[in-house]
Amino acid sequence: MHMQVPGEVEILALWERGLARHPIDRALLLYAWTRPDLPSSSFPDLPLGTINRALLRLRETCFGPRIIACIDCEHCGSRMEIALDTGQLLAGINEDDSSTEFDDTPAEFEVSSLRFRVPCSRDLAAVTGERDLKAAAVKLLEQCCLEHPENIDAGFANLLAEAEAAMEELDPAAGINLSLSCEDCGHSWLVEFNIGTLLWDEIDVRARALLAEVHSLAQAYGWTEPEIFALSPQRRAAYLDMVGV
Repeated sequence: MHMQVPGEVEILALWERGLARHPIDRALLLYAWTRPDLPSSSFPDLPLGTINRALLRLRETCFGPRIIACIDCEHCGSRMEIALDTGQLLAGINEDDSSTEFDDTPAEFEVSSLRFRVPCSRDLAAVTGERDLKAAAVKLLEQCCLEHPENIDAGFANLLAEAEAAMEELDPAAGINLSLSCEDCGHSWLVEFNIGTLLWDEIDVRARALLAEVHSLAQAYGWTEPEIFALSPQRRAAYLDMVGV
């Protein structure tokens, strides 16, 4: 499916709609742009990997494949600059173009005679209030259990390792981890890469830059926002240069 590039007016509309939303809802809002053919009511129940793959493609469509990000070493605090590529990230999560590109059905698996499915955005929303990571993981697993038994001999906590391994195998794009190493102190660690957060931050920067352009030209010439966006980017840039922006 060909992905349409959001225009400037559409980027502002997406930004405005997502400003007050939770990051999980923002990711679904961005995903909705990639799948205008589907009802948005179904998006919270899609596998997380389906969302992440689409957002990686949307990021490539909007801003190109190369991603430059900064992160502080968790050991010594040194600021590191890392370069990523959306194509490599997709390849690293076992992207298979010969398979169904958009699988709307969460895969299921079995652990200790219990049936589970891979997580979706609705599951993440249910555990956002948990501060303890293990408690959140256990609650997430409970959310994904299709049988909801009253008693489990070992408890959900003892099923975590096997269940997480199965989830990663069935939906490798659900959680994208980067292996980093600090050049200053040699410390190595894994960090989660959240494409929804990164893409939203880039859209936020772009939207605010567009608003600044509108403000400058409206103030200088009295033009309305639609009149300004009707100009080509080249003509708008020339006017901005003449007003000293």
